[in-house]
Amino acid sequence: MIKRQIYPKLLAHLTNRQATVITGMRRVGKTTALHFLLDKVDHKNKLYLDFEKVENRILFDENSYIAVEAGLRALGLDLTKPAVLALDEIQLVTHSPSIIKYLYDTYSIKFILTGSSSYYLKNHFTESLAGRKRIFELYPLTFDEFLAFRGYTKTQYESFSRQPFLEVFYRLFRPEYETFLRFGGFPEVVLAETEEDKIEFLKDIINAYIELDIKLLSDFQVSSDLYKLAQLLASHTGSRIDVSKLSSISGISRVKLNEYLDLFEYTYFIHRIPAFTRNKDKEISSSRKIYLADNGILQVLAQVSSGQAFENAIAIQLLRMGEVTYFQKKTGQEVDFILDKKVAIEVKETASLPDLKTLNYRADDLVLPERWLVGRHFSNSDFRDWYWGGTIYG
Repeated sequence: MIKRQIYPKLLAHLTNRQATVITGMRRVGKTTALHFLLDKVDHKNKLYLDFEKVENRILFDENSYIAVEAGLRALGLDLTKPAVLALDEIQLVTHSPSIIKYLYDTYSIKFILTGSSSYYLKNHFTESLAGRKRIFELYPLTFDEFLAFRGYTKTQYESFSRQPFLEVFYRLFRPEYETFLRFGGFPEVVLAETEEDKIEFLKDIINAYIELDIKLLSDFQVSSDLYKLAQLLASHTGSRIDVSKLSSISGISRVKLNEYLDLFEYTYFIHRIPAFTRNKDKEISSSRKIYLADNGILQVLAQVSSGQAFENAIAIQLLRMGEVTYFQKKTGQEVDFILDKKVAIEVKETASLPDLKTLNYRADDLVLPERWLVGRHFSNSDFRDWYWGGTIYG
């Protein structure tokens, strides 16, 4: 098993009385993480239930707690002793929060839970499991995790995180990074051997997301509208969101469109990045920019430009590091990203000295002490004062 970066945090929480809740998009590796934790339990009084199996859903759909207890005992869980109960895809059982709360309060049970949506977990679990849970969010692989899945060791790449351009590292890992930009970071996609398999996996992930997750978590039933909107959002990645324009193009009302956008974000399908606002007197747009959660999904849904795909990948990587905003004046002057209100970041496919000068000028104006010019391609020039996109991790 290839360990994800979040595993040490999950393992540290395993001995905590609170329920360990792992959430994220479908097929990001939640079940694998759950089994990793379950294997670390040093006793045999543990039970795994997959709620995608109807017989397990029936158990938790019982109309009495006593019936649920009896079912757990029949499956071998000793409720008189400390126990571990791992429940996979809990969003599939509507009443699971109240049952988990009852069992948590009545017995010495450590819960390990997975669910495909922060929308469900944060809204339905907030009151019933208040103070009884900690939510861990799992995402598609970062590029350094991608390299681990591809068989590289940490010593080969770990020390190069966010380091200025180094040609030997670029030459070695450029083919891997281009694959990452094209197909993204879903584990099964990364491990697939052929491009055809990778694309089929990505199509299946998108369809399952819309047909299963979205319909389960909402009253939205028009799959064709949702799919077309997903394609439209993909084609606009990196752009500021104009709801009126999107509504006109899609034929979806503004009210319904905003509901769709919220749900897409709550279920990890998109990320919306706000404008940088340190000084309210500044002439800064208040619109948010949109990015898709994975580059593979992005490029299956829409024929985006090479620059859009690269910017989307950088946005995703930065969102794992801290608070991300952007800056743009109505005159057109902009800074692509600002990290934690202190790092100005400009993304260019081929970075150049004039790009760095422009970035420095705008960062000075915003009083941002640190600047990263991030590039994708090496032009064989002597200019080295930039960061290769493949090092923006960690």
